[in-house]
Amino acid sequence: MTPQSRAIPVILTRPAAQGDRFAADLRARFGDAVDVILSPLIAPVFPSVELPDADFGAVILTSETGAQAAARLPGVPHRAWCVGDRTAAAARSLGFDARSAAGDAEALVAAIVAAGESGPLLHLRGRDSRGDVAARLTAQAVPTVEVIVYAQEAQPLTDAARAVLAGHGPVIVPLFSPRTAQIFAATRPAAALYIAALSPAVAAGLGDLPCRMLRCAAKPEAAALLQALVPLIDAARA
Repeated sequence: MTPQSRAIPVILTRPAAQGDRFAADLRARFGDAVDVILSPLIAPVFPSVELPDADFGAVILTSETGAQAAARLPGVPHRAWCVGDRTAAAARSLGFDARSAAGDAEALVAAIVAAGESGPLLHLRGRDSRGDVAARLTAQAVPTVEVIVYAQEAQPLTDAARAVLAGHGPVIVPLFSPRTAQIFAATRPAAALYIAALSPAVAAGLGDLPCRMLRCAAKPEAAALLQALVPLIDAARA
């Protein structure tokens, strides 16, 4: 079969800021082989919150959006434990003394316990969160309180994304969270889907959505997801 010469559509469903960054990475890696379509399926909202009255030793951040929310709040500890390098970089840019666990929730809990933190710690998280970080730390004698400081509200697909997904040609979709996977699956697209998921949990969010090919990133990080796209793009262009 002759490989397709046209660019393969790649729909990015991340929130706008993260989507723009990953779009730049895609174009740098794959050039004209991809046609990037931005269609955020979630957008953050920051409700008013009141923090508990306690002398917290550090704040725990498990997303870049959590770091943004933390920077909006008075009285948040300057020291921050972060789940990964991207979150840590975002926290540092906002003035926090941030340390990265360079992994997932499991790695974060392990790093905090290994560091000998005595608590109490403050986990500022989104409404839809996984990992039970506060409960697991508390169970390991590191008292931790969690506070919901943002929510990711669902957004509709853009017209451009809907048009591509209504056809029957190949479409590549990188997915970064179980929530966006669930929202995307609910649209029941007709296109031939080639999906890259950040983790098995993200892939599970697709439920029974049919796809031509599904790959999970080797690590839960953007660079690994970018690498997982390589066989998908090759297959979609075959």
